[in-house]
Amino acid sequence: MAHRASVARIATITLVGWLAGFVVFFPILWMVLTSFKTELDAFSMPPKFLLFKWTTENYAVVQERSNYLAHVWNSIAIAFGSVLVSMLIAIPAAWAMAFAPTERTRGTLLWMLSTKMMPPVGVLVPIYLIYRDLGLLDTRVGLIALLCLGDLPIVIWMLYTYFKEIPMGILEASRMDGIGPVREVVFVLAPMALPGIASTILLNVILAWNEAFWTLNLTTSKAAPLTAFIASYSSPEGLFWAKLSAASTLAIAPILVLGWLSQRQLVRGLTFGAVK
Repeated sequence: MAHRASVARIATITLVGWLAGFVVFFPILWMVLTSFKTELDAFSMPPKFLLFKWTTENYAVVQERSNYLAHVWNSIAIAFGSVLVSMLIAIPAAWAMAFAPTERTRGTLLWMLSTKMMPPVGVLVPIYLIYRDLGLLDTRVGLIALLCLGDLPIVIWMLYTYFKEIPMGILEASRMDGIGPVREVVFVLAPMALPGIASTILLNVILAWNEAFWTLNLTTSKAAPLTAFIASYSSPEGLFWAKLSAASTLAIAPILVLGWLSQRQLVRGLTFGAVK
C-alpha cells in the first residue's frame, strides 16, 4: 500500500509539473504557430490550432521590411555590454558588503532595492532631457549605461546572497598567505561562487534583452534592439498578428536558445547554497 501511495504521489506531482510547464509554454507555442498563419487565419474565430494553411510568408515580409540582423546586433551589444559593466561594478560591491560589512550595509542594500520600486515612467522626462543634452539618444552607449544602472540593485543583491554562502575561513586563509583583494576575488571567490555568478549573468542578460520601455523611448533606428523591432509591427491601421508573431519569434529565438542551453547552470546557480 505504501508503495502504491508513493507511486501515485510521484505520478500526481509529475502530472502537475507537466501541466504547469504546458501552461507557461503555451503562449510561446501559440505565438510560433500564429507566425506560420495567414492574417486571415490569425484572426479566425474559433482559433485554428493546427488545421490551417501553413506559410512562411510572414518571415519573408519581416526580413524584407526590416534589417533583422542589425537589430540582433544591437540587442547583443546592448545586453552583453550592460552585463559586462554591471558585473565589473557588482562583484567588488557585493564582495565588500558580504565580507567587510558596516552598520550601514543592510540599509544600503535595502535602499538600492527600493529604487526598483519606482516606475520607469516617473523618471522618463528628466532622463530623456539629460540624454538629449549629452547626445546619448539613440546610442548603444546610452542604453548600456541606463540598463546597467537599472539592473545593478538586483545583480548586487543576488551576488551578495551567493557570496554570503562562502565560508569566511577560506578567505581568511588566503589572506594569511598574502593574497591581495583583486586576486582574492578572481582566484578564490569567483571559482567558488561560479554557479551563482553564472546564474546572475544569465538573468541579467535576459533582463537587458527583454527591456522595452527605455529602448522604445530612447531609440529610433541606429541603436534600436529587437524590442523596437517588434514594436514596429504595431501601426495605426491595427496589429498584423501573423507578422507580429513572426517578428516576436525571431526576437525571442536567440535568448530562448541561450536559456535552453544554460538551464542546468541557471538551476545550479539559483539553488546555490540551498543545501548544506
